[in-house]
Amino acid sequence: MTDDVVAIDLGGTKSVLALVAPDNTIKAQVRLETGREARPEAVLADFEEVIQGFKGRSQGIRAIGLCAPGPLDHEHGVIVNPTNLPHFFNTPLREMLEKRFALPTVIEHDAKAAALGEFHFGAGKAEQSLIYIVIGTGVGAAIIIHGQLYRGLKNFAGEFGHTTLDRFGEVCNCGSRGCFETYMSGPWIAKRYAMLNQEEISGAEVVKRAEQGETKALEVLSLAGEALGIAVASMAMNFDIECFVVGGGVSIAGELLLAPARKIIPSYSFKSVSSRIKLVSSALREEAALLGCAFLARQTF
Repeated sequence: MTDDVVAIDLGGTKSVLALVAPDNTIKAQVRLETGREARPEAVLADFEEVIQGFKGRSQGIRAIGLCAPGPLDHEHGVIVNPTNLPHFFNTPLREMLEKRFALPTVIEHDAKAAALGEFHFGAGKAEQSLIYIVIGTGVGAAIIIHGQLYRGLKNFAGEFGHTTLDRFGEVCNCGSRGCFETYMSGPWIAKRYAMLNQEEISGAEVVKRAEQGETKALEVLSLAGEALGIAVASMAMNFDIECFVVGGGVSIAGELLLAPARKIIPSYSFKSVSSRIKLVSSALREEAALLGCAFLARQTF
């Protein structure tokens, strides 16, 4: 029997499943559509079909590691109240997975899983501490201090996407106003572009147009980058951490997002802090969360 594991990245738009070998190479990978109306039983049925296919590529699967949007209870394996997966409210997902597959299962916040992937195998492997920022359908962060995840009292540490940048801003999906997520996430980038250009396109298309030099698309990404810079400056002031790694779907914008962020950071933090900040893109991209999930799954055996 080999030590292959299944890694699952459950998201508000899509889910990605991977069969991961002991040397952290991905032997097989499948992408599934999820969406806000996704329901747990239907999603697990889709997962089962994929995992049955993985068994034909493996001599033995030992465990499952799954990450999902927060908030979640990693100790009890419960998805608590994910903003972009409303039908997963208080879902005992670990119990459901273990019952269906008879394999030990770990459930973790998606940003925390990706942070572990980057810390051990990617952009942060030379660092003692880092903050990983995920910008996709939603926005979140994970904090690693001296090699250990900082979770906070109830595992909610890192939910900066739903902290307030502008208390008079637009209403966020979480019910608050002016959250960082309303400036940086893919859906909100698309919404802000539509407000400027009277045209509805996806966040990915906004990034594409910005890369082609379109002025309004560049303006939207610059606004998102400035919000990111304020967030990084604030977290650096709070945690005295130097390395910030940006991942998630919106991170494909690269320097179009990071350059405005770096430019504004000194305006919102001490010079002694801002001068040490390293803000970089994910080295592993989509694989960061998957390899983090695989790392966690292997802690079960």
